[in-house]
Amino acid sequence: MTAKIAVAALTQEQAAEELARLAKVLGQANADYYVSDDPKLDDATYDALKLRNAAIEDRFPDLKRKDSPTEQVGAVPADGFSKITHAVAMLSLANAFDPEDVTEFDGRVRKYLGLSADASLSYTAEPKIDGLSLSLRYEDGILIHAATRGDGAVGENVTANARTIGDIPERILGAPDVLEVRGEVYMSHADFEALNERQARSGGKSFANPRNAAAGSLRQLDSQITKSRPLRFFAYAWGELSNPLSTTQFGAMERLADLGFSTNPLTTLCDGPKDLLAHYRQIEEQRATLGYDIDGVVYKVNDLALQDRLGFRSTTPRWAIAHKFAAELAWTWLHGIDIQVGRTGALSPVARLQPVTVGGVVVSNATLHNEDYIKGLDSKGAEIRGGKDIRVGDWVQVYRAGDVIPKVADVDLSKRPADAEPFEFPHICPECGSDAVREPGDAVRRCTGGMICPAQAVEKLKHFVSRAAFDIEGLGAKQVELFYFLHWIKEPADIFTLKARDAAASKLKDNLSAFLEQQFSLSDRAQETRQKYGELLRGVEIPVEETDDGALDQAIRYLAQKPLAQVKGWGEKSATNLFQAIEEKRQIPLDRVIFALGIRHVGEAASNLIALHYGTWHAFEAAMTEAESQQGSAWEDLISIDGVGTVMAGSLVNAFAQERERASIDRLISELDVQEVKRADTTGSPVAGKTVVFTGTLEQMTRAEAKARAERLGAKVSGSVSAKTDILVAGPGAGSKAKKAAELGIETLDEEGWLRLIGNA
Repeated sequence: MTAKIAVAALTQEQAAEELARLAKVLGQANADYYVSDDPKLDDATYDALKLRNAAIEDRFPDLKRKDSPTEQVGAVPADGFSKITHAVAMLSLANAFDPEDVTEFDGRVRKYLGLSADASLSYTAEPKIDGLSLSLRYEDGILIHAATRGDGAVGENVTANARTIGDIPERILGAPDVLEVRGEVYMSHADFEALNERQARSGGKSFANPRNAAAGSLRQLDSQITKSRPLRFFAYAWGELSNPLSTTQFGAMERLADLGFSTNPLTTLCDGPKDLLAHYRQIEEQRATLGYDIDGVVYKVNDLALQDRLGFRSTTPRWAIAHKFAAELAWTWLHGIDIQVGRTGALSPVARLQPVTVGGVVVSNATLHNEDYIKGLDSKGAEIRGGKDIRVGDWVQVYRAGDVIPKVADVDLSKRPADAEPFEFPHICPECGSDAVREPGDAVRRCTGGMICPAQAVEKLKHFVSRAAFDIEGLGAKQVELFYFLHWIKEPADIFTLKARDAAASKLKDNLSAFLEQQFSLSDRAQETRQKYGELLRGVEIPVEETDDGALDQAIRYLAQKPLAQVKGWGEKSATNLFQAIEEKRQIPLDRVIFALGIRHVGEAASNLIALHYGTWHAFEAAMTEAESQQGSAWEDLISIDGVGTVMAGSLVNAFAQERERASIDRLISELDVQEVKRADTTGSPVAGKTVVFTGTLEQMTRAEAKARAERLGAKVSGSVSAKTDILVAGPGAGSKAKKAAELGIETLDEEGWLRLIGNA
């Protein structure tokens, strides 16, 4: 089952199958949780599945579904209630599971805002209540309606039920004319136990936990039932406002408390990740004594102006994150370590475990990352797990902190077998026997076999036909594997010669049996051959005598060239459709070609930037050839592309410098008509087609914001000044770039001048 396969090991077909499964499972889980108030999945399992879905989408972005769980918030409202459209969407929060995630969150915020690591940046930290989200709309101080989250855009109208909750005021004084208060409906532990006792005495339904009880009570069609249930409400946010509550998150919470709403007393101000984590530990220690369920701590940027600048992703804000409490841990035996080879040749070790349940999921493998991780070292050579290495036969502790693949947290040396030996990481590829080398500074050992390595070749071909690359209808992962086995496709160019070779195979078919009889006479080897090649030889008589393997392999290769229409699962129509789909892809945009080559470090976004920069295949190819020495004007021009650093640039020029890889690329291009990338309509833009460089400190926006806006207006953003630069935007602190621009006579603008130039464009 694909559910048991590590994300790194999934084929494209398996990934599509797994995404379909996860969409179904998570969709049902959302319905169970938000609509039926009867969740079947525990939080750890749900989080793990959602992260697995996100990891698969990250690895196979072209497979992302329209009903992707990563794009959904809550669930569609139930039919029993009227609907209310939220004036401001009720989004969910991204999750953090360990201290490193919190540090990375702080780093992302600072980077986006252009703040240094030591700049002051405060956050609020508050318990994450495990209840049901509710939005309350007040107009002129009067409660107008109350709605559940629903799917984030439309919720259920539960106004009558909300009016029965003592913590929710019917009228408030001194509030903005329009005020939408967001918060969580919950039930205390004591009230939950009392409710279940009453339910048992009356023969009613018992609830599994306080969250289910609160959600089920709020979503009763009879408000009198809701009134009989001991529900409570904590306010923690807001939606539409006619006037701001404050300039800070903490100040806004104090204002809500002054207006009569219950806010959590454990909410506090923190200065940076260290304070956040300290408060997290304090709340975690009090968790059992709070009297209500929490499942983590929520951190929010305190300054509301900064929140506005940070904005939102599709379903989550950039300025907040939920730090979930640690998932379960479990001990089990490590029976073996397998080495898997990926598309880029990376050798990835995977621990094979005695199956054990962790966080509600049966785990039978765990990632071991790389050879240093097995030795008990991190990427910088520092000790992890107290420096304890991992060996076959060890008793290990595994954990699932929401991760797609479980990790090894610890090793019990007291249970290590006396004959357990340190794991020797292979220096030879297990798939093709080529050297596996580790470059300086790289934590990963990689196979040097390239396309001669079956694992790399097949994965590269799958990448080539993926949706973001050539996207050939009818030629997916399964078909690529079949055609590779049949020796029909060994490199991308073979896809575009397949039709001609298939036609030749049709002519060969009638003479095939005669050819084989000329080579061999009947012997016992015929049965061995049939067993070896299975379905390929079904229904075909092969007289074979003892002879050299080369002649036999040649005969099999001829046999493998039988027409596609005669292969099991195919026919004349499906074969014709495939050939037509291939023909339609001969004309293809430059960015798709660059991405399809599968060059290490070069993703879809970078491919688009590179294609926009060079325009044509001829210009791109010539530049890569000229930049081979990694110096000179062509190299400088390449690394000046915003988003292309020396590592990515090195991968690009090295791909074209390798004789065999370059020959493969040349054979492919000879079959194609590569088109320029279609640019966005920038009619009226004063900077369309111009090359812009930003330097110094920008005061009204961050460098990232400025670059993004320039690119939307059709400008090319470069990282260095050259004769090709049209405009230099120089803020305070501009140095050598400003000097060079002056020497070259390049137009230089300050930030105000740049903003005047682009105006409202």
